[in-house]
Amino acid sequence: MGRSAFDVRAAYAEHGASLVAFAAASLRDRGLAEDCVQEVFVRAWRASDRHDPDRGSVRTWLFAIARNVVVDAARARARRPGVVAGDAPPEVVDPRDEHAAVVERMRLAQALARLTPEQRQVVVEVHLNGRDYADVSQQTGVAAATLRTRMFAALRVLRKDLSAGPGSEEGGGSGGG
Repeated sequence: MGRSAFDVRAAYAEHGASLVAFAAASLRDRGLAEDCVQEVFVRAWRASDRHDPDRGSVRTWLFAIARNVVVDAARARARRPGVVAGDAPPEVVDPRDEHAAVVERMRLAQALARLTPEQRQVVVEVHLNGRDYADVSQQTGVAAATLRTRMFAALRVLRKDLSAGPGSEEGGGSGGG
């Protein structure tokens, strides 16, 4: 696949928001997440001739790059001393704890990525953005009862995926919606 075949704009339009959400959930820093996603697309553009569509979709390839960029960013942040306000002593954070937290957030983001787009939308809107079903229903035109059904199915999938443990391939597919 040559550089002309990889359309950065189309890939960003289709996957940019999901990648930012993944990075923000992993790093807990929206600005850093946006920087990471920019780096993801720079790396993807530079390596576009190495992408093999037979091995995975563009989305899978971009998330693999994002996982590496997020881990690099978390490690770099763990090496930097934190900003201290006033005379308060700096909080000592064990880099292993920081790494474990990033890995756990990445597991959550990967589990969310396995949901159907409809399930993921309702989980993000209700649980992450704090909106109620009536608001989401009004925005999407989908009945609140349908949104609740999607949420129920999504939470079932998330429980299964997240209870499987890190590195496990036991997690499931998207299970209805």
